[in-house]
Amino acid sequence: MIPLLHDFTGATVLVFGGGPVAARKARKFAREARVVVVSPGFAERDFGGAERVRAAPSPDDVDGWVERFDPALVVAATDDETVNAAAADAARAAGALVNRTDRHGDREVGSVVVPATVRDDPVVAAVATGGTAPALSKHLRERIEGEIDGAGELADLVGDLREELQAADVPPAERRDAVRTVVRSSAVWKGLRRGDTNLQQVVRDVISFEDDSPGDPS
Repeated sequence: MIPLLHDFTGATVLVFGGGPVAARKARKFAREARVVVVSPGFAERDFGGAERVRAAPSPDDVDGWVERFDPALVVAATDDETVNAAAADAARAAGALVNRTDRHGDREVGSVVVPATVRDDPVVAAVATGGTAPALSKHLRERIEGEIDGAGELADLVGDLREELQAADVPPAERRDAVRTVVRSSAVWKGLRRGDTNLQQVVRDVISFEDDSPGDPS
Protein backbone atom coordinates (compact mmCIF):
# COMPACT_ATOMS: atom_id res chain seq x y z
CA MET A 1 0.00 0.00 0.00
CA ILE A 2 1.26 3.47 -0.91
CA PRO A 3 0.83 6.12 1.82
CA LEU A 4 -1.03 9.28 0.79
CA LEU A 5 -2.40 12.31 2.62
CA HIS A 6 -6.07 13.02 1.98
CA ASP A 7 -7.90 16.27 2.71
CA PHE A 8 -11.32 15.54 4.25
CA THR A 9 -12.33 19.17 4.70
CA GLY A 10 -16.02 19.48 3.85
CA ALA A 11 -16.38 15.72 3.39
CA THR A 12 -18.38 13.19 5.40
CA VAL A 13 -16.99 10.10 7.08
CA LEU A 14 -19.57 7.46 7.96
CA VAL A 15 -18.66 5.09 10.78
CA PHE A 16 -20.59 1.91 11.50
CA GLY A 17 -20.02 0.74 15.07
CA GLY A 18 -19.98 2.37 18.49
CA GLY A 19 -17.12 0.65 20.31
CA PRO A 20 -13.65 1.92 21.29
CA VAL A 21 -12.23 1.40 17.80
CA ALA A 22 -15.08 3.34 16.20
CA ALA A 23 -14.60 6.13 18.74
CA ARG A 24 -10.90 6.36 17.93
CA LYS A 25 -11.63 6.57 14.21
CA ALA A 26 -14.31 9.20 14.80
CA ARG A 27 -11.93 11.37 16.84
CA LYS A 28 -9.25 11.20 14.16
CA PHE A 29 -11.49 12.22 11.27
CA ALA A 30 -13.47 14.81 13.21
CA ARG A 31 -10.42 17.10 12.93
CA GLU A 32 -11.54 17.90 9.39
CA ALA A 33 -14.61 16.00 8.28
CA ARG A 34 -18.22 15.78 9.27
CA VAL A 35 -18.34 12.41 11.06
CA VAL A 36 -21.53 10.39 11.50
CA VAL A 37 -21.44 7.30 13.71
CA VAL A 38 -24.25 4.75 13.38
CA SER A 39 -24.63 2.14 16.12
CA PRO A 40 -27.29 0.68 18.45
CA GLY A 41 -25.09 1.66 21.40
CA PHE A 42 -21.99 3.71 22.16
CA ALA A 43 -18.99 3.04 24.41
CA GLU A 44 -18.15 5.49 27.17
CA ARG A 45 -15.51 7.09 24.98
CA ASP A 46 -14.83 10.44 23.36
CA PHE A 47 -16.19 10.46 19.80
CA GLY A 48 -14.64 13.81 18.98
CA GLY A 49 -17.93 15.64 18.63
CA ALA A 50 -19.18 13.28 15.91
CA GLU A 51 -22.90 13.00 15.20
CA ARG A 52 -24.13 9.78 16.82
CA VAL A 53 -27.16 8.07 15.36
CA ARG A 54 -28.64 5.28 17.47
CA ALA A 55 -29.66 2.56 15.00
CA ALA A 56 -28.86 -1.06 14.25
CA PRO A 57 -28.65 -1.39 10.46
CA SER A 58 -28.81 -4.89 9.02
CA PRO A 59 -26.58 -5.84 6.07
CA ASP A 60 -29.50 -5.04 3.76
CA ASP A 61 -29.92 -1.57 5.30
CA VAL A 62 -26.32 -0.41 5.03
CA ASP A 63 -26.47 0.79 1.44
CA GLY A 64 -29.37 3.08 2.39
CA TRP A 65 -27.23 4.74 5.06
CA VAL A 66 -24.38 5.21 2.59
CA GLU A 67 -26.74 6.71 0.03
CA ARG A 68 -28.21 9.03 2.68
CA PHE A 69 -24.90 10.54 3.81
CA ASP A 70 -22.82 10.25 0.60
CA PRO A 71 -19.55 9.77 2.51
CA ALA A 72 -16.01 10.10 1.16
CA LEU A 73 -14.99 7.29 3.51
CA VAL A 74 -16.88 4.48 5.23
CA VAL A 75 -15.41 2.95 8.38
CA ALA A 76 -16.74 -0.55 9.08
CA ALA A 77 -16.04 -1.04 12.79
CA THR A 78 -18.87 -3.21 14.09
CA ASP A 79 -18.49 -6.63 15.72
CA ASP A 80 -20.66 -8.18 12.99
CA GLU A 81 -18.65 -9.38 10.00
CA THR A 82 -21.70 -9.44 7.73
CA VAL A 83 -22.50 -5.79 8.49
CA ASN A 84 -18.87 -4.82 7.93
CA ALA A 85 -18.80 -6.66 4.61
CA ALA A 86 -22.03 -5.00 3.51
CA ALA A 87 -20.69 -1.58 4.51
CA ALA A 88 -17.54 -2.17 2.47
CA ASP A 89 -19.53 -3.30 -0.57
CA ALA A 90 -21.91 -0.32 -0.31
CA ALA A 91 -19.00 2.10 -0.02
CA ARG A 92 -17.27 0.74 -3.11
CA ALA A 93 -20.53 0.81 -5.06
CA ALA A 94 -20.87 4.49 -4.14
CA GLY A 95 -17.26 5.30 -5.05
CA ALA A 96 -16.20 5.86 -1.44
CA LEU A 97 -13.05 4.71 0.32
CA VAL A 98 -13.28 1.90 2.88
CA ASN A 99 -11.57 1.30 6.21
CA ARG A 100 -12.63 -2.10 7.51
CA THR A 101 -11.27 -2.65 11.00
CA ASP A 102 -11.80 -6.43 11.17
CA ARG A 103 -9.60 -7.25 8.17
CA HIS A 104 -5.82 -7.35 7.94
CA GLY A 105 -3.41 -8.37 5.20
CA ASP A 106 -4.85 -8.65 1.69
CA ARG A 107 -7.26 -5.85 0.85
CA GLU A 108 -9.56 -4.99 -1.99
CA VAL A 109 -9.34 -1.92 -4.21
CA GLY A 110 -10.44 1.22 -2.38
CA SER A 111 -9.36 -0.02 1.05
CA VAL A 112 -7.37 2.30 3.25
CA VAL A 113 -5.38 1.82 6.45
CA VAL A 114 -5.56 4.66 8.98
CA PRO A 115 -2.02 5.13 10.33
CA ALA A 116 -0.86 6.26 13.73
CA THR A 117 -0.07 9.94 13.31
CA VAL A 118 1.99 12.63 14.99
CA ARG A 119 1.10 16.26 14.28
CA ASP A 120 2.93 19.49 14.75
CA ASP A 121 0.98 21.42 12.12
CA PRO A 122 1.70 21.79 9.30
CA VAL A 123 4.01 18.78 9.77
CA VAL A 124 2.41 15.34 9.89
CA ALA A 125 4.28 12.04 10.40
CA ALA A 126 2.49 8.71 10.03
CA VAL A 127 3.34 5.11 10.87
CA ALA A 128 1.48 2.04 9.62
CA THR A 129 2.06 -1.69 9.82
CA GLY A 130 -0.64 -2.68 7.33
CA GLY A 131 -3.01 -3.34 10.20
CA THR A 132 -0.92 -6.27 11.44
CA ALA A 133 0.66 -4.70 14.54
CA PRO A 134 -1.21 -1.65 15.91
CA ALA A 135 0.80 -1.80 19.13
CA LEU A 136 4.02 -1.35 17.15
CA SER A 137 2.52 1.60 15.27
CA LYS A 138 1.62 3.21 18.59
CA HIS A 139 5.10 2.60 20.02
CA LEU A 140 6.82 4.09 16.98
CA ARG A 141 4.45 7.06 17.02
CA GLU A 142 5.41 7.77 20.62
CA ARG A 143 9.11 7.68 19.70
CA ILE A 144 8.61 10.01 16.75
CA GLU A 145 6.70 12.57 18.84
CA GLY A 146 9.87 13.73 20.56
CA GLU A 147 11.84 13.80 17.34
CA ILE A 148 9.56 16.25 15.53
CA ASP A 149 8.81 18.54 18.45
CA GLY A 150 9.08 22.05 16.99
CA ALA A 151 8.95 20.89 13.37
CA GLY A 152 5.71 22.75 12.70
CA GLU A 153 7.15 26.11 13.63
CA LEU A 154 10.29 25.32 11.64
CA ALA A 155 8.19 24.50 8.58
CA ASP A 156 6.54 27.92 8.84
CA LEU A 157 9.92 29.62 9.25
CA VAL A 158 11.37 27.81 6.26
CA GLY A 159 8.33 28.71 4.18
CA ASP A 160 8.85 32.39 4.98
CA LEU A 161 12.58 32.06 4.27
CA ARG A 162 11.97 30.54 0.84
CA GLU A 163 9.63 33.39 -0.08
CA GLU A 164 12.16 35.99 1.09
CA LEU A 165 14.99 34.41 -0.88
CA GLN A 166 12.84 34.07 -3.97
CA ALA A 167 11.74 37.70 -3.72
CA ALA A 168 15.42 38.69 -3.47
CA ASP A 169 16.14 36.77 -6.71
CA VAL A 170 18.49 34.34 -4.97
CA PRO A 171 19.31 31.53 -7.45
CA PRO A 172 17.40 28.25 -6.89
CA ALA A 173 20.53 26.24 -5.99
CA GLU A 174 21.49 28.77 -3.32
CA ARG A 175 17.93 28.82 -1.96
CA ARG A 176 17.98 25.02 -1.61
CA ASP A 177 21.37 25.14 0.15
CA ALA A 178 20.15 27.80 2.57
CA VAL A 179 16.99 25.88 3.47
CA ARG A 180 18.96 22.64 3.84
CA THR A 181 21.38 24.38 6.20
CA VAL A 182 18.56 25.74 8.35
CA VAL A 183 16.62 22.49 8.74
CA ARG A 184 19.81 20.63 9.68
CA SER A 185 21.05 23.24 12.14
CA SER A 186 21.27 22.12 15.77
CA ALA A 187 21.19 25.79 16.82
CA VAL A 188 17.81 26.26 15.11
CA TRP A 189 16.33 23.10 16.65
CA LYS A 190 17.59 24.05 20.10
CA GLY A 191 16.05 27.50 19.71
CA LEU A 192 12.73 25.98 18.72
CA ARG A 193 12.63 23.71 21.74
CA ARG A 194 13.69 26.50 24.10
CA GLY A 195 10.94 28.72 22.74
CA ASP A 196 13.34 31.46 21.61
CA THR A 197 11.54 34.59 20.48
CA ASN A 198 14.27 35.60 18.01
CA LEU A 199 14.31 32.49 15.88
CA GLN A 200 14.33 34.46 12.65
CA GLN A 201 17.62 36.00 13.73
CA VAL A 202 18.99 32.56 14.60
CA VAL A 203 18.05 31.41 11.10
CA ARG A 204 19.79 34.41 9.51
CA ASP A 205 22.89 33.82 11.63
CA VAL A 206 23.02 30.18 10.54
CA ILE A 207 22.80 31.11 6.87
CA SER A 208 25.39 33.85 7.29
CA PHE A 209 27.77 31.43 9.01
CA GLU A 210 27.37 28.96 6.15
CA ASP A 211 28.10 31.69 3.59
CA ASP A 212 31.29 32.65 5.46
CA SER A 213 32.47 29.09 6.13
CA PRO A 214 35.89 27.97 4.79
CA GLY A 215 35.79 26.49 1.33
CA ASP A 216 32.72 28.42 0.24
CA PRO A 217 33.32 29.44 -3.41
CA SER A 218 31.95 32.91 -2.74
